[in-house]
Amino acid sequence: MTATTSVRLRNPYLVFVGDTTNPVDAKTGAGIVQWRRELVAGQLRFAGNQLDLGVPDMSISEAREAGVQSLLLGVAPVGGGISDAWVDSFCEAASAGLDIVSGLHRPLESVPGLAAAAQGSGARLINVRMAPAGLPVGNGAPRSGRRVLMVGTDCAVGKKYSALALTRAMRERGLSASFRATGQTGIMIAGEGIPIDTVVADFIAGAAEVVSPANAAAHWDVIEGQGSLFHPAYSGVSLGLLHGSQPDAIVACHDASRQTVHGCPHYSVPSVADCIEHNLCCARLTSPEVACVGVSINTSGLPAGSRRDYLDRLTAELGLPCVDPIIDGCERIVDFMAAHFDAVTDKKPATGDEGAGCAT
Repeated sequence: MTATTSVRLRNPYLVFVGDTTNPVDAKTGAGIVQWRRELVAGQLRFAGNQLDLGVPDMSISEAREAGVQSLLLGVAPVGGGISDAWVDSFCEAASAGLDIVSGLHRPLESVPGLAAAAQGSGARLINVRMAPAGLPVGNGAPRSGRRVLMVGTDCAVGKKYSALALTRAMRERGLSASFRATGQTGIMIAGEGIPIDTVVADFIAGAAEVVSPANAAAHWDVIEGQGSLFHPAYSGVSLGLLHGSQPDAIVACHDASRQTVHGCPHYSVPSVADCIEHNLCCARLTSPEVACVGVSINTSGLPAGSRRDYLDRLTAELGLPCVDPIIDGCERIVDFMAAHFDAVTDKKPATGDEGAGCAT
């Protein structure tokens, strides 16, 4: 079977923020700090930048003196490009012997002067957002094991956070569960995965099958979602991941303060109910018995006093556990999953015409 992308990063890390001021665009750095804080020595921000990941500020020389081994690009702007304003910092870090770790679409080797700087010091240029070779076309054949996929009302609404928190809660309950990374930050955290948004369209479903292969009947793969069916730019990767994952369950992810689609302000964010309905409809093509088992909400943008009321109202509306995974954890979703799924057995093969309808 085709291997997933594996990365071995040298730590501790200096997380590059640079001149990025939008927290959504700094989600890679925020994710690394949240889930691998013990590996992070500090952050590199340009003068005057108020975006703070909550770790010490360091210059490259200070980081080197502190034993930092890698400059990890903590930014992910729309399009995955590298700003000219960042190049001097990258070259300085590479010249100082720090590995440069990027989850952007543009290869680090294409940055003027960076390869020479790295060669002179022995630093590595690590492009995480590179799909492995030889990915198959998806076949939609039923496979053993269980899978739960994070889906979203928009991009950057907490699908990675939700998957990691859910995996932790399931393991604490004694369940067999693996986090399956499908994006650059998840791969940096887990050490392996497939960056789905770099895969040629014909092979997206196949890549999802590779990243969540057949497994023991009682095992759960907790799959990091990408994009959103409702995002005019990223819906294609979301649909391919949905079909290839063949999820037994989905968890809908939402930012409670998001009103318009990220990068497309002329589109409104859909309701959570619409998100669930559309994802279940599409998922039934390859997983006819799929169910939604919970809702994961980023409530950080709500007034503290209204957070609980918001979650309680949504729980009553949907009949599903609605939690903020960072504040509440995901135990209530695990409880709902346990109640919904009986003793785990291998899936029955689809008959061929199941899942064709979109009735809810």
